[in-house]
Amino acid sequence: MIFSTIIYFLIFPGLLFASIAGGFLSWFDRKVTAMVQFRKGPPVLQPFYDFLKLLLVKETILPAKGSPVVFMLMPILALVGATLACVFILLPALNITSGFNGDILVIFYLLNIPALAFILGALASGNPLASIGASRELKLIISYELTFLLILAAVIFKAGMRINLQEIIMAQADTSFIGSISGILLFIAAIFCLQAKLGYVPFDIAEAETEINHGSFIEYSGSAYALVILTKYILLFTLPVFIGTLLLGGLSFTGINIVYSLLKILAIVLLLILIRNTNPRLKIHQAMRFFFVWMNLLVIIAITLSIFGR
Repeated sequence: MIFSTIIYFLIFPGLLFASIAGGFLSWFDRKVTAMVQFRKGPPVLQPFYDFLKLLLVKETILPAKGSPVVFMLMPILALVGATLACVFILLPALNITSGFNGDILVIFYLLNIPALAFILGALASGNPLASIGASRELKLIISYELTFLLILAAVIFKAGMRINLQEIIMAQADTSFIGSISGILLFIAAIFCLQAKLGYVPFDIAEAETEINHGSFIEYSGSAYALVILTKYILLFTLPVFIGTLLLGGLSFTGINIVYSLLKILAIVLLLILIRNTNPRLKIHQAMRFFFVWMNLLVIIAITLSIFGR
């Protein structure tokens, strides 16, 4: 039991598998972005080259001020949180019933760990620009996580008040939730939440290269920044899988269904990329208003429609 748990976390469907899958999705992101901008784009293994160069070649420089211990521990905590979330999402998707039973509320909290760790790491760096980035990230979390929690509440209601991920997948055996009007509205809101969680334009306010020079990550370098990049790779894979599981009928990795599952993930990532490349960066108050007012209203309408079976 302990051995299988270690395998789940470190190899499949955990750290190694999610890192490789996320690395290829990062290449897909960069390639599509290059095509939109009429460029050639990087080779398929470029994300892995970038990670290995940071991990093995570049020097890790600790900030002169702040707390070096907290500063170095936070990327590790972020990576652990993202990996655990990935494992707990994929186990039910792979129909593996041993271990964790897929409570989506626990997954919700695990998905918050990377963002909170990045905030603490930025504050521990002692850099004022990093503090600005951390402040912006905290405000974003307060806004988009409320929307995301409402989306989960709507999914639980549509699944007959079930919070187990495996049971939510089974509830979509006949028709996926996105096959209804309320499901479409929830999917739209979820896409924007994913955009904010990944720090993609128009919600890259906490990094904002042209304003605060990568904000929260300005002091990170070398192996520490490699862990930040790896965490982002895993989230780029994990978050679309989570939304596909909640709203698109789940994922199946047997037979021809493998192709359908991959297409679902790629379609979600492609949608994120297109939004990223066709919108300007919002100001922090605009982003907060967008989620607090419009996205919450959209989800409330979806919940209301769900009550009436729509």
